[in-house]
Amino acid sequence: MRDGMTYAPKGRPQPVVKPGVFKIAAIGLDHGHIYGMCNGLIEAGAELKWVYDADPVKVRAFQKEFPGAQEARSRDEVLADPEVKLVAGAAIPSERCALGLAVIDAGKDYFTDKGPFTTLAQLELARAKVAETNGKYMVYYSERLHVESAVFAGQLIEEGAIGRVLHVAGFGPHRLNAPARPAWFFQKERYGGIIADIGTHQVEQFLYYTGAKDAQVLHGVVANYNHPEYPELEDFGAAALLGDNGATGYFRVDWFTPDALPTWGDGRVLITGADGYIELRKYIDVARETTTDHVYLVNHEGMHHFHVAGKVGFPFFGQLILDCLNRTETAMTQAHAFKAAEIALKAQAIALKV
Repeated sequence: MRDGMTYAPKGRPQPVVKPGVFKIAAIGLDHGHIYGMCNGLIEAGAELKWVYDADPVKVRAFQKEFPGAQEARSRDEVLADPEVKLVAGAAIPSERCALGLAVIDAGKDYFTDKGPFTTLAQLELARAKVAETNGKYMVYYSERLHVESAVFAGQLIEEGAIGRVLHVAGFGPHRLNAPARPAWFFQKERYGGIIADIGTHQVEQFLYYTGAKDAQVLHGVVANYNHPEYPELEDFGAAALLGDNGATGYFRVDWFTPDALPTWGDGRVLITGADGYIELRKYIDVARETTTDHVYLVNHEGMHHFHVAGKVGFPFFGQLILDCLNRTETAMTQAHAFKAAEIALKAQAIALKV
C-alpha cells in the first residue's frame, strides 16, 4: 500500500455480537480511512446498514467494497434510523466536529477519523455535548489501534517487559502523493495543520504507552520545506512533550517518504523503559523485510524479535462495540480520546514556523 490515505487494514473476523445486533452507518467519505474504520467494526460483528456522502462517485466506490450498505438520500435519513447505533465518519477535518454533534444529538455514538478537530473551540463543543448526553465521540487513532505491532507493544508494557516507561519517540513519515490529494488537503483552515492532523497519532501513542493523563508541550515546529507550490501545506512537524507522570516524548511527522519505499511510510516508535526498550517497525523492516509489524524488545532477560503480523488482531473494534452497548470505556476512555486531540491542537498552535 503506497498511499496512507487508502490504508485500510483487514484482520480476522472476531465478532463480539450476533448478526444484526449492532448496526452502523458511514457518513462522510472524504478520507480513505473510512474503509479501515468500517473494516474493523464489521470484523468485530457490526452490520453496515447505510452510507451517505454528497458525492455519488465516492458512494459508488464505497459500495463496491461494502455492497451491503444502502445509499441514503440524505444525512438526516441515516440519523433518523433508530436501528443505527453508531455513525463512522471521515469528513473533511474541519467538518468532523459538526457531524459528530449532529450524530450525538440524534442519540447515536460517533466514530471519527483523526484528527477529530481543527480548533480548540470545536473540542470544547464536543466535550460539552458528551457531558450533556453521555454520547461517545471516539477517534480512529489508527497508527496504534489498527497496527498489530503497536497493539503488541502495549501488551508487553502492561506485562512489565521494560518496566516504567520513561520516553516515547514516534516517527510518522507519510507519502504525499500530491496529484491524488483533494483540494482541501492543501488548505490549512480545512486540514488544521500537520500536527493537528497526523500528529494526533503520535500524541495518542505517547499518552497510551506512558500512561500519562495529560502533557505539556515543551516545543513544537512546523515547516513547508519543499512544496512552495502548496503554500498552506506543512510538510514537516515535530514536538516535545512532558507527561504529568514525568515521562517525556518526542515525535516527528512529515510528507517526505521517498519513492523507492514500497509502503506509504516507514512508521516507527521507540519506547524506552527503566528496564529495557521496544522498537516498532510498523509497516516495513526497511532493506530487510517488506512485511509489516516487527517488534524488537531488549530487556534484562535478552534480545527478542517478534514478527506479529496476523497474530495479534485488533481488539479495539470489538471493545468499542461492547462499550457502545454497555456504556463502558474499555476500548478507550473519552477523556483519553479528547486529551490526545487537545495536546496536538496546542502543539500546533504554539509551533514555531520555520
